[in-house]
Amino acid sequence: MWVVMALLSALFAGLTAILSKMSVRSMDSTVATAIRTTVVLAFAWLLAWMEGLCPRLSGLPARAYVFLALSGFCTGGSWLCYFHALKLGPVSRVAAVDKSSTVLTMLLAWALLGEHLTWLKGLCILLIGLGTLMMLQPAQGEAHRPSGSAGWLAYAALSALFAAMTAILAKIGIENVPSDLATALRTTVVLIMAWGMVAIGGKREQLKKVDRGDLRFLLLSGVATGMSWLCYYRALQEGPASVVVPLDKLSIVITVAFSRIALKERLGRRALAGLLLLVAGTGLLLA
Repeated sequence: MWVVMALLSALFAGLTAILSKMSVRSMDSTVATAIRTTVVLAFAWLLAWMEGLCPRLSGLPARAYVFLALSGFCTGGSWLCYFHALKLGPVSRVAAVDKSSTVLTMLLAWALLGEHLTWLKGLCILLIGLGTLMMLQPAQGEAHRPSGSAGWLAYAALSALFAAMTAILAKIGIENVPSDLATALRTTVVLIMAWGMVAIGGKREQLKKVDRGDLRFLLLSGVATGMSWLCYYRALQEGPASVVVPLDKLSIVITVAFSRIALKERLGRRALAGLLLLVAGTGLLLA
């Protein structure tokens, strides 16, 4: 059953990217992040409550709250950049760059935490990195489309960097805090950050202009994220983390498949080969 739950986690994570892309096409990405985070926060605290973790809040040390806040800001930065990248660029390639956070996390853990970098991890880094670069190739016919969205790559890269920093900060300062309680607290910081940026940026008026159809897709993306987390937690409860985590990362396959069906995005031969390398590198982490 834990294998099924891990695969469902990947399925919902893949759906999240597609639903998010469909919601931000006519919506400000910061406003979209704030609305979606509200839904995700409800799932995060539901998960913490289901595990009976809420009473442990009073016993957390001050150091944990500091690093939770820092990791929350990194998570918020990652989500804001990811949504803006989705607004500007093709979802299949944005997702591929975002998944490179796996590589960045391993490299930062080696550089900052002194974690041992084995030859197998080195091979995984090479395959995932090369696969990501190959997936950046323009899709069939895309070169003929007028577009002012060249900045998506920078935002996608920043999203991956912030996601990797979230993991490193968690490792440094909050390793004794239950992961799902940490997620709930971190998401609370993201919510405050996102709505704060909406207020500071003078974007509250845009809330009245949100298209109902886009809002439905946005809320569904938040629900999909919450369902992914619930399945992921159940899989971790019953299965080994060394297998569950890489299986969850295979959501890139789901994202690419749905981007072809729902958004008519095409991958060239080189990009498809890159996807295979990315999946192979991720799969080797199961060893």
